[in-house]
Amino acid sequence: MPDRKPRKDAARNRAAVFEAADTLFTRCRSPEEVTMADIAAAAGVGKGTLFRAFGDRTGLIRALYEARLEPIRNAVEEGPPPLGPATAPPVRVPALLDAVLCFKLDNRHLALALEQTGADSPYRTEHYERWHALLRDLLEQTPGRGGAGFADFTAHALLAATRADLVAYLAGEKGASREELREQLADFTASVLGTDAGDVTRRR
Repeated sequence: MPDRKPRKDAARNRAAVFEAADTLFTRCRSPEEVTMADIAAAAGVGKGTLFRAFGDRTGLIRALYEARLEPIRNAVEEGPPPLGPATAPPVRVPALLDAVLCFKLDNRHLALALEQTGADSPYRTEHYERWHALLRDLLEQTPGRGGAGFADFTAHALLAATRADLVAYLAGEKGASREELREQLADFTASVLGTDAGDVTRRR
């Protein structure tokens, strides 16, 4: 019977690393301050363990981001309304953007760190391409919103309103509250889609 201890140790180390990284990114002044050595020390593991498990700092950030994003991804892929696939596009688009905004607010420095790993462009990261493709497809299914060209550009424009650097600036330096940001995003999305903003901020 194979020895399961290494697998259990790896899972335990991964959980400790994610918890340590979460704490460090939450408390830091800038995500650039958080190094692999800092995370290893806080997690109680060797730095070599991090590099073997994640490859580099970018790999660790991506893995942590994906783990924290998993509940939203599951809701989008198979959940109930308003995020789930059975929801009509005019309702699903603002709900999806609201979920992304809330995630960025709750994971501000982690999101900033990830957006800074895409070859100096947040638009080259895997998670951005995934959200853009989903929004583009939904916009193409939205009545009266033009063709593929409109959908592609509009998906970029809507996602720009949820960029981590913008969210951090508005919530941090400008002191905008969570509800204010959600309401403003809902109004902006409704104006782009030509729909009623409704009550998106109360659906979550």
